[in-house]
Amino acid sequence: MLTSTALADLPFLGADVATDYATARVVILPIPYEATTTYRRGCENGPAAILDASQQVEYYDEELDREVWPVGIYTHESIADTRNGRSVAAEEMLDVTQKTVAKLIADGKFVIGLGGEHSITTGLVAAYRGGEPFTVVQIDAHGDLRHEYEGSIHNHACIMRRVVDMEIPTVQIGIRSICKEEADLIKEKNLTVFRAREIAADPGWIDRAVASISTRNVFFTIDLDGIDPTLMPGVGTPEPGGLNWYALMTFLKKVFDRHHVIGCDVMELAPIADSVVSEFTAAKLVYKLIGYQAIAQNWITRD
Repeated sequence: MLTSTALADLPFLGADVATDYATARVVILPIPYEATTTYRRGCENGPAAILDASQQVEYYDEELDREVWPVGIYTHESIADTRNGRSVAAEEMLDVTQKTVAKLIADGKFVIGLGGEHSITTGLVAAYRGGEPFTVVQIDAHGDLRHEYEGSIHNHACIMRRVVDMEIPTVQIGIRSICKEEADLIKEKNLTVFRAREIAADPGWIDRAVASISTRNVFFTIDLDGIDPTLMPGVGTPEPGGLNWYALMTFLKKVFDRHHVIGCDVMELAPIADSVVSEFTAAKLVYKLIGYQAIAQNWITRD
């Protein structure tokens, strides 16, 4: 069984502002799938934790000087749910993800996927193929460019290799952990990578990174370990360094302003017992993505 109504009972931001599907511009798609985690497990519980934490997010965005929720936000039922010992094959997860997202796109929805492990992104990205060209912009600590890992080409360490194999342009932001195979591929393919250590030393990195995006359309995939683990400790494979909150927000907003963002995902939250820092930060990030899209698409007015 691939669907569950459990998460639909807890809408993003809360029932008081939940919108019905027909009128919603934004759809939050929880995908609590975990199968290939290789260090700290628990990301299948990430979507529920984000939805729960979102109940505490202020509706008013002080940066944008307005409430964002009136654009219409609908929380979809979860798909590819592996919690409570459920077993879902990788191919099955990718198939249901691609088909679900394709239906949402056809209905004109702006989709934000909540993972779950990063391998899910292959299904999300595949749903956008066939339309206008787009670039996948990855926020991540890891290159995720291995051909296969631990016997699977659908391991969470392989997602960006699958995107490269689809011949979709990529821009990687915050990378600070790669293997030699990945380093060789970056050189061979001349991939665009903004490494965390370079970002830390270059105050102009944001403009350079935005300028490096070669297409009008952009899909964001955000692995939360791309953020500095002092701010985002609840991830499966934390790495020292990474993006700080305001640098990330500035980069995201500039991309939304200068390009057309077609969809997003937020992946790899692994909640920590007795701490809500990571899930609340992730929920706030999702609300910021909605706000930046709302401004860019004139769903709410600019001052």
